[in-house]
Amino acid sequence: MNNATLKNASILITGGTGSLGHALVKIIHEQYPDVRRVVIYSRDELKQYEMAKKYPAGEYGRDTKMRYFIGDVRDQSRLKRALEGIDFVIHAAALKQVTTAEYNPFECIQTNIIGAQNVIEACLDSGVKKVVALSTDKAAAPINLYGASKLCSDKLFVAANNFKGSRDIAFSVVRYGNVMGSRGSVIPYFMERKSSGVLPITDPRMTRFSITAEEGGCFVLDTLGRMWGGEIFVPKIPSYKITDLAAAVGPDCRQEVIGIRPGEKLHEAMITPTDALSAVEFDEHFAIMPSRKKWSEEEYLQAFGGKRCAEGFKYASDTNSEWLSAEQLRELIKVHVNGGESI
Repeated sequence: MNNATLKNASILITGGTGSLGHALVKIIHEQYPDVRRVVIYSRDELKQYEMAKKYPAGEYGRDTKMRYFIGDVRDQSRLKRALEGIDFVIHAAALKQVTTAEYNPFECIQTNIIGAQNVIEACLDSGVKKVVALSTDKAAAPINLYGASKLCSDKLFVAANNFKGSRDIAFSVVRYGNVMGSRGSVIPYFMERKSSGVLPITDPRMTRFSITAEEGGCFVLDTLGRMWGGEIFVPKIPSYKITDLAAAVGPDCRQEVIGIRPGEKLHEAMITPTDALSAVEFDEHFAIMPSRKKWSEEEYLQAFGGKRCAEGFKYASDTNSEWLSAEQLRELIKVHVNGGESI
């Protein structure tokens, strides 16, 4: 994205102490020095305290762009307070653990669905210009509550463009796969189990998409520059086999097949054949177009050089054209998860 787009802008990140929040703050500090203010909105004071040690808040005489705001997306009035003077919102707050959501379904619904609507309502009332909501590959043809709740969230953000009235605001969604090394993901789990000599594999056929937190952060910030409102953006990213990931982390470990867990897919999709009916392809990403839009799709395709996806197309981890080998995975884990040290 052009630096001028974010010049003197104020950005609020819900769930900002997570993996994406850390990546976004790092990217903004390194690549977007003209950003005026970054507000981290989350409910965990300890995580904010830890983050502020690396990125100090602009108080007590320090002239920095960082601000930390304790709050929950379930609390709309608190959101409105935090959104005063904010230009762009990146909504990353979610309950995302599949098994936790299955056991605590309404807690998941209150954060991922009702919280999403609270963000929409608060942004509409606060003069925000653009909102990007984070989705997941599990929202495409969902089979668990987490994926279903994020699909509902996606629908809410896309539909928000229909009732914004005369407000100068746009809502869009970014959907991508597993963030390498994120909290609760398989790589940290494998690294913890490596010393045992055995790595549990749910199914040797399993595949997943892969993206680093830095790649995800850059894609989100780029989306702020290209969104027209209502699109679901999907980056083109590589896949890997779970057996290759296990070999990358523990090449000398025995792989023990334990079976797929409830609510888990063998392969992940980000664009289904049904989605493809309204999807367009660009050089480095796809976009699922909204069914109702206040702009011309032909002008959109001309502006960004896109083309419509073929009927029956799907973008899934098992049919992907780009794959990561065990050696490539090992190097990525070294750089993006293990602080540059070999695993």
